[in-house]
Amino acid sequence: MNQFSFEYPLVLGLIFIFVGCAYFCKVRSRSIYFPHLKRLMLGSIKRNSLLFLLKWLGIVLAIIALASPVVTKEYSNSKKHGRDIVLIIDSSESMIQEGFDETNRSKNKFDVVKEVASDFVEKREDDRIGLITFADIAFVASPLTFEKKFLQQIISMQRLGIAGKRTAINDALVQSYAMLEESKAKSKVVILLTDGIDNMSQVNEDDVRSLVSKSNVKLYTIGVGSKRDYDGAYLLRLAKAGKGIAFSATNSKKLSKIYDEINRLEVSKIDDKKVVQHTYLFVYPLLFSFFSLLFFIYFRTIKGLS
Repeated sequence: MNQFSFEYPLVLGLIFIFVGCAYFCKVRSRSIYFPHLKRLMLGSIKRNSLLFLLKWLGIVLAIIALASPVVTKEYSNSKKHGRDIVLIIDSSESMIQEGFDETNRSKNKFDVVKEVASDFVEKREDDRIGLITFADIAFVASPLTFEKKFLQQIISMQRLGIAGKRTAINDALVQSYAMLEESKAKSKVVILLTDGIDNMSQVNEDDVRSLVSKSNVKLYTIGVGSKRDYDGAYLLRLAKAGKGIAFSATNSKKLSKIYDEINRLEVSKIDDKKVVQHTYLFVYPLLFSFFSLLFFIYFRTIKGLS
């Protein structure tokens, strides 16, 4: 935002002093009567008007320069450090189980997870988020993107059985870490959600834990449903290897709270600094004042005008 002002506005009062002096402090000299004086002065009226204009233009501009006109520009220098986040969602046949949402027991777990995940995406600011869906196989449903509406549409389009019926947790993790491998973000996060036990992966646990522990990606794991449905100890080992936290959700409310907790833990840093820039403009009126007074002296002295 640009704002014009004077650094010393009281100096502008000198204009009124000069005007007052010009009116009340006129130089008095002995009068000499010349007949037909008006006719003799007709030819110099325009030239005297020019002198008057140059003199006062020079005075006023000099005073304006002394008042130091300045343009102030204030803006925010915000540096926002977003994260790259990959959501991993289990779409195996076990996610068809109903009763997970206590307010609407006709909803299955998969529908609830999609709603909660979409809400999580909506709350993230300045982050790139990607989506991996898995069952028998793991595939990239959406690459890392800033387009929240696009990603929410992708989430809503996911269907049970789209990737098979069984559970390949390890393969999904390998896919997510591969997605983040080329990321230049300072902070990278993977959020794994499942309600089952790995029974389909081609990658074994030791290899996955080695991959997770050596990476700078933080891993959160979420087990949904009854603790008998998923291997909580395994999810805990993965989370510890990934320097993250393992969560468990027995209903939709707890699942929402877990995503809210992750949202609070992974807050994007914003370094907001206000910068004020001053541009001083006194040189312009000072320059024009100089030339105005210079021409005034020239026409008055060299041309012999009075």
